[in-house]
Amino acid sequence: MTTWFVSRHPGALEWMRQHGPAFDRHVPHLELTDVQSGDLVIGTLPVHLAAQVCGRGADYWHLVLNMQEGARGRELSAAELADLGATLTPFEIRQP
Repeated sequence: MTTWFVSRHPGALEWMRQHGPAFDRHVPHLELTDVQSGDLVIGTLPVHLAAQVCGRGADYWHLVLNMQEGARGRELSAAELADLGATLTPFEIRQP
């Protein structure tokens, strides 16, 4: 089993190191063919990619943020993510 953290954002990576579970691989872009049944994928994937992760038998945890409009469109630090109440929430997503 591999735990993946998918993000291109340095602040999110630092937040994960401080608050999240340990992960085996950090990638800025997930190749779905690398995901195996039993893996855990953590990140902010679009819903159609998260559904494909779940369809491969892996678990998906979403990095949830309650972002204010003014925080959008810029890099956030780990401290800012914590201030925004960042959490990891498991989702089971299925495409009909």
